[in-house]
Amino acid sequence: MQEPRSPIFNTPIMENNNKNLTLPENAQRELKPGEQYKPLLSPDTPFKEVTPYSVCIGILMVIIFSAAAAYLGLKVGQVFEAAIPIAIIAVGLTGALGKKDGLAQNVIIQSIGGCSGAVVAGAIFTLPAIYILGVEVNFFQMFLSSLLGGVLGILFLIPFRKYFVKEMHGKYPFPEATATTQVLVSGEGGGKGAKTLVISGLIGGLYDFIVATFGAWSETVSTTVMGIGQTIADKAKVVLKLNTGAAVLGLGYIIGLKYAVIICLGSLLVWLVIIPLMNLIWGGSVIDLMNTGVTATIGEMAPEQIFKDYARHIGIGGIATAGIIGIIKSFGVIKSAVGLAVGEFKKKDGAASKQDVPRTEQDLSMKTIVFGIVIALLAIFAFFAFGGVVNNIWQALIGLLIVAIISFLFTTVAANAIAIVGSNPVSGMTLMTLIIASLILVAVGLKGNTGMAAALIIGGVVCTALSMAGSFITDLKIGYWIGTTPKKQEGWKFVGTLVAAATVCGVMLILNKTYGFTGDNALVAPQANAMAAVIQPMMNGGGAPWLLYGIGAAIAILLTVFKVPALPFALGMFIPIDLNLPLLVGGAISWYVSSRSKDKALNAARLDKGTLIASGFIAGGALMGVVSAILRFANVDLFMTEWNASYGEAIALLPFIGIIIYMIASSMKATKQ
Repeated sequence: MQEPRSPIFNTPIMENNNKNLTLPENAQRELKPGEQYKPLLSPDTPFKEVTPYSVCIGILMVIIFSAAAAYLGLKVGQVFEAAIPIAIIAVGLTGALGKKDGLAQNVIIQSIGGCSGAVVAGAIFTLPAIYILGVEVNFFQMFLSSLLGGVLGILFLIPFRKYFVKEMHGKYPFPEATATTQVLVSGEGGGKGAKTLVISGLIGGLYDFIVATFGAWSETVSTTVMGIGQTIADKAKVVLKLNTGAAVLGLGYIIGLKYAVIICLGSLLVWLVIIPLMNLIWGGSVIDLMNTGVTATIGEMAPEQIFKDYARHIGIGGIATAGIIGIIKSFGVIKSAVGLAVGEFKKKDGAASKQDVPRTEQDLSMKTIVFGIVIALLAIFAFFAFGGVVNNIWQALIGLLIVAIISFLFTTVAANAIAIVGSNPVSGMTLMTLIIASLILVAVGLKGNTGMAAALIIGGVVCTALSMAGSFITDLKIGYWIGTTPKKQEGWKFVGTLVAAATVCGVMLILNKTYGFTGDNALVAPQANAMAAVIQPMMNGGGAPWLLYGIGAAIAILLTVFKVPALPFALGMFIPIDLNLPLLVGGAISWYVSSRSKDKALNAARLDKGTLIASGFIAGGALMGVVSAILRFANVDLFMTEWNASYGEAIALLPFIGIIIYMIASSMKATKQ
């Protein structure tokens, strides 16, 4: 006999009464033929979602975290993702205020608040480069670049919501969405799940805080810690690195072994094959592919420098090509979205048909999306033509085409990357956008300071669009798992974007006047400095590393031919190896705890408990990362510099092994429900 279920929560009544809310069993696995996913909140029941409370708190979170992320990202060089800290605060406020219907409202708070991280990444990766290059820019131009990019990213993503969150259910791990959802659900329900999440959050947060703030042990272990390893790195340019952070380990657990292996294979190809080969073949040569003034030979560079200046571009070419291949493969999805738009415009009685759509499947109408895209593109054109970005209408039209085509094509790439690894390769895609934009703008006669400013503003629009698309698919997946109304998330996302754009650009202007981006004691702004270093020679006749992009493209095509997922492999080539190897460790743990028993139900219970622990590691690490960055900015010097330099790397594996043992042992104690 089937256990009776609550009419409000899609969980057993006994479980709900015990306040031990959990996601349905099939939330993170592929569905069997004919099986449907029923979210935690019943689609047949209306819930309080958009309320004065949820909107006001969401906007407050946008302001606070936009300012904090911009401030810390530019001053310290650390960009943190705000989604999980915002979810933790939302849950805490719900408990403090005694709200009994807070879950759906907390999703809205997190969704609105999440605009902060997306807009900040889009802005600080590109716009400070305008100051670095000595080009004049005003608040209005920066604000419109961030706002219009964010709006375009939202509008381009919505037609793909059903594909990513519903049709591909269980096929993508969605690591960040998983962690955030666990925080929201466990916080609402309490019980064993919340206890596990809190304990693992404290362990992961304290672990990462001790590393980042005190330096009790090194955050990264390298083969160069041994004398022979240093010799191999110097002569053969072979080095391996492992990040020992709890948050990255948790990320690997949720990603799973399959994708972790593919990502690491891409990373190992670059670090164990391509970089040593470059040293072997061109070790005595100075290679300046982009006319940036490189004077060192390949042999004189450290492996990390070879990766940054050369090998990483192979990953960018691979990501771009894998994205294009993905677009071709998903042509049917694009076609159906366009067909839906055309069909809606032809309908005369669309209102009646909408009544049959469950609350949890209701998006903004396709008419609204199409009109919104048209208005956004017209606004971008007007901004370029009459906002002092370019010199004439023709150049404004060219800029518009660059933004529209690249943003549309790479929206799905950004969403795909977030769904797989929880990390958006937006900097790589923006770098390629800047190179393409610079080449085209130079070809149509836009050079010098005006050309650099135009390329960076265009890059800022694209960067924010892609950053927003990746961030928003996380929000929508959270809403899908929990059972909120998509169109409410979609509508209020525009408000969050508006507030975030104004806040980020205001903070950026103040920081530029206070500290500046060049000279002594200037803001770090590492991503913007990298963009400036690329664009300046491009506007003065420099080239692009097309050979390296071509190699990456060829690798992506070969992988596709042999039916290996090209995008995660290319992400592995682009993301530093120290962040990839711990993914493999986490993925191996998830495989181990979920395969030790012949009882499938017990394996599933162990896997689920491990997911809670991994989510706690991510949440704790994210929250304490913010605290650590604030302390560093405030010049609170707690770092054990001499100790870390002498012993930190040598002992780092011991605490790392300790949290691995904790994760395995705690997961294996899970019992069937």
